[in-house]
Amino acid sequence: MQFEHTDKVKALIARLEAFMDAHIYPNEDAYHHFVHDPANLWQEWPGMEDLKAKARAEGLWNLFLPHEYGEFSPGLTNLEYAPLAEIMGRVPWSSQVFNCSAPDTGNMEVLAKYGSPEQQAQWLTPLLNGEIRSAYVMTEPQVASSDATNLELTILPDGDDYVLNGRKWWISGAMHPRCDLFLVMGKTLLDNPRHAQHSTIIVPRSTPGVTIVRNQTVFGSMNSPGGECELKFENVRVPKSNLILGEGRGFEIAQGRLGPGRIHHCMRSIGQAQRALEIMARRVENRVAFGKKLSDQSSIRQDVARSYCEIEMARLLTFKAADQMDRYGNKVAKDLIAAIKVVAPQMAQTIADRALQAHGGMGVSDDTPIAYFFTLNRYLRIADGPDEVHMSQLGKQKIREYNQQNAR
Repeated sequence: MQFEHTDKVKALIARLEAFMDAHIYPNEDAYHHFVHDPANLWQEWPGMEDLKAKARAEGLWNLFLPHEYGEFSPGLTNLEYAPLAEIMGRVPWSSQVFNCSAPDTGNMEVLAKYGSPEQQAQWLTPLLNGEIRSAYVMTEPQVASSDATNLELTILPDGDDYVLNGRKWWISGAMHPRCDLFLVMGKTLLDNPRHAQHSTIIVPRSTPGVTIVRNQTVFGSMNSPGGECELKFENVRVPKSNLILGEGRGFEIAQGRLGPGRIHHCMRSIGQAQRALEIMARRVENRVAFGKKLSDQSSIRQDVARSYCEIEMARLLTFKAADQMDRYGNKVAKDLIAAIKVVAPQMAQTIADRALQAHGGMGVSDDTPIAYFFTLNRYLRIADGPDEVHMSQLGKQKIREYNQQNAR
């Protein structure tokens, strides 16, 4: 494994960091105040489109899309994209500026990999252009959706259409004013084996029968402009041509979608942890208590040192997972993907907590991004599969693997 960045990636890192310095960090306060003003609920920050145009003009656009997707991709591997995702993660909303934000990234990967030419022309092209946004509609309120075989929303054939009935919740991005597209996972082949029952279908947001039941808060925040919400599908009728890949292929699509997305999430978490550590180091060097600087306290130095070690370990583990995905595919790399999904958000939450504590009362305010990093990474320990599911599957696989080896 060689994790030294290529000259191409070094150049992209330099350009991306320069863009962040010139356009993202100076706009953090303006963005924060706009999206937290109740008068602006579910409205896009006015500066977003201008920044997107600047990023696209500088070639910092759709960097996430892996090289195997051909004409749609800028040609980066997962390993090459990883440090770029970390830089974007330092300001979580900045990913949208570069058209690299979830859930659009995963949905674009699905359409690029599995979509028909017609589906790609209608939906992938405007997503790649940053003209629309999208949501991935999977989780349901009445069942434990960490076991996706429990999903009950039905996608049943009727003439030239499929008809959808059921409820979904925690649908991120569905409230965004530019969200025009839902990718919905539900049950089609009711008598098939449980991993071959579900399908994924395109549902335009404006389709009759799709109702927003309620907006859902996360740690007290509406998370505008994207938000999370509960949806109801009542006799929602869409053409059969909207089905992606085929009936019963929903799990295949979901797994293909989640592998790269988990790497993206983890690298963004690492970026947040790194920034929290840097903010913490500056704070303790400039704060005096009981006659000496906080940075002279042994416990503070230990927190900084431990945080540095933990970030480095998580970053290298993520690089290894990305490298294995590039070399051998998501299926072979699944253990490393599970490992980093467990490690990175917990690590970032822990480091944000240390930084928060070092700031005292300021740490729980919005005067720094640390409190947001803490809550965001606590949420990520549930999103894309809770820690317990990843650890259970990883532990099961490792027990099987080690028992198949000859004892030494």
